[in-house]
Amino acid sequence: MSKRYGEFGGVFMPELLIAPINELTTAWNAAKKDPQFNEEFAHILKHYAGRPTPLTEVPRFAAAIQGPRVFLKREDLLHTGAHKLNNALGQCLLAKHMGKTRIIAETGAGQHGVATAAACAYLGLTCVVYMGRTDMERQSPNVLRMRLMGAEVRAVENGTATLKDAVNEALRDWSLSFSDTHYCLGSALGPHPYPEMVAEFQSVIGKECLQQCKEQWQGLPDLIIACVGGGSNAIGMFSAFLNESSVKLIGVEAGGHGLQLGQHAARFLAKTKGVLHGCYTYVLQDKQGQIAETASISAGLDYPAVGPQHAQLFAEKRVDYVAASDQEALQALQLLAKTEGIIPALESSHALAHLKKIAPSLAKDQKIVVNLSGRGDKDLPALAEKGWV
Repeated sequence: MSKRYGEFGGVFMPELLIAPINELTTAWNAAKKDPQFNEEFAHILKHYAGRPTPLTEVPRFAAAIQGPRVFLKREDLLHTGAHKLNNALGQCLLAKHMGKTRIIAETGAGQHGVATAAACAYLGLTCVVYMGRTDMERQSPNVLRMRLMGAEVRAVENGTATLKDAVNEALRDWSLSFSDTHYCLGSALGPHPYPEMVAEFQSVIGKECLQQCKEQWQGLPDLIIACVGGGSNAIGMFSAFLNESSVKLIGVEAGGHGLQLGQHAARFLAKTKGVLHGCYTYVLQDKQGQIAETASISAGLDYPAVGPQHAQLFAEKRVDYVAASDQEALQALQLLAKTEGIIPALESSHALAHLKKIAPSLAKDQKIVVNLSGRGDKDLPALAEKGWV
């Protein structure tokens, strides 16, 4: 059964990959209802990954942007430095239950690669990570971390040498090796069951946040903001609040350095539908239907498609999707660092940037939660090279 979110989603894969997709779907359908699997996953999240992550109020940042009360869900404090570990541990644990001994993954900003390398080291699995040459250069600290944890990092030279091209190479590998290999896809996109599976593994973010809001002020937030690349951190955060109509949800895409195709990675700006990497969703494409180049200061948001559940939430108007520019994200990163001593990832900085933009218009008694999906250590060498920090 190829799950759809409204008209979006599905399984658009070459014949060679249908068998491993079917095998994975069967295993996932069993695992998600298996109390033993879920208990083991929860145990690892607590005792290895370091969950729950805090919900931190940032009053000096809030004052600097003339805003209401602002809280950060601190996925930057998760082991390996980003939300990606939730999904990597879940998928690698599932793969081990399936009898797979080798894991392949793609990575853009490097955080999913690092998380997968850590999960494989922890669970005793072989790890190969595909990464575009461009991303390897701008995220070099994460390449070193992956290699230190025993992963083989394979440079992808094709196309724009970024995330899209790394996914292509990982799929090519999987088509030849699926008898002993699982493809650990890093975001809530691709063919079913990946969007559902990744969203479920990341839903721990929203569940914790909902509980923490009730503990800290006995109520719900008024607004939640998260950055959206493929969309896993955002869908993980939003999931617990989708049925809470009083909670406004905003997803922030990469506005890059211009509005023309090729100058950004804002899929909801173009609003064109198509198929990429096995999934029908909103994609950036030219008039001939060819996938367009993207541009973003953040490697993790630099992808031409968005997860199908986000596409449906956009169609339903449950979530507002906006874009923040490279410059706005950089300024938000610098401001949070100087006011609170927290260095956010460039990806998360897009969410902070949008809050900075709208903060003066918000009522001062409102409570805003921003999902701080990762920390910014990985971005500092590239930013320093350009003289931006």
